[in-house]
Amino acid sequence: MTPPRGADPSRTLTAARALRGLVHAVNVTDGSRAVMRMSSLAVCRLLLEAGIEPVWQITGRDRNRIALQADLLGAHALGIRNVLCLTGDPVRAGDQPSARAVHELESVRILQLVHRFNQGLDPVQGLLPDGGTTLFAGAAADPQAGSWSGLASRTRRKQAAGARFLQTQMVMDAGALQRFVEQVAAPLGLPVLAGVFLLKSARNAAFINRVVPGASIPEAIIQRLAAAVDPAAEGIAIAAEQVASYRSIAQGVHLMAIKAEERIPLILQQAGLAAMAPGRSR
Repeated sequence: MTPPRGADPSRTLTAARALRGLVHAVNVTDGSRAVMRMSSLAVCRLLLEAGIEPVWQITGRDRNRIALQADLLGAHALGIRNVLCLTGDPVRAGDQPSARAVHELESVRILQLVHRFNQGLDPVQGLLPDGGTTLFAGAAADPQAGSWSGLASRTRRKQAAGARFLQTQMVMDAGALQRFVEQVAAPLGLPVLAGVFLLKSARNAAFINRVVPGASIPEAIIQRLAAAVDPAAEGIAIAAEQVASYRSIAQGVHLMAIKAEERIPLILQQAGLAAMAPGRSR
């Protein structure tokens, strides 16, 4: 979920409530594409109050180490446990390109900070006075990255820094996902949530390729959307096919349906996933 561009969270919460019983958790982005949005931390707390497990995304782009430390401890106090540690999209990709990025800590160092907090270590000296935190830290990965050796090396660094799960960028190549899971993630003991992005039209796909860092939607999929009588329905079908395929490769799927979360139930239905019974894992 993308937090609202404003102070009213009602639409976001309504969309999230409609997914209860269908998904295990809801990711909340943190200034994705360097665009102003409501605080991810605030939305995560609201989701928790609504009985929905959040995954809080935190980036180092907009915070120095003191702010990161404060937010991590604050999240723990608010009952938030899942934290996806990210470097953050470049400011130049957003709608305020003259803003000044911080980037004192990138994803690996944020993971190290979380790990130290979980050990009860004060980042300056000694121990935290009230014991360690119990944050469950994850990291991002791109199975379709241009450099395989670079991808493997960085994933190993993230695991060593304290990552306990991986969430991938959108994946369009099942073979690349399988290779990544089998050769990199599995030997490190890291479960993988494979990224599936809901495309709404050929124009939307071309826009994503142009503005989203790391996106690489194949021309064949763009042409499939362009030829469809109902592009929105075709996008749902493509996402459902990917969910069904990736579930046999990875340990889970991360669905990204920006501003179209109401279509997620259809994707899951077409992928052959029934609603979860209470206490049942999928």
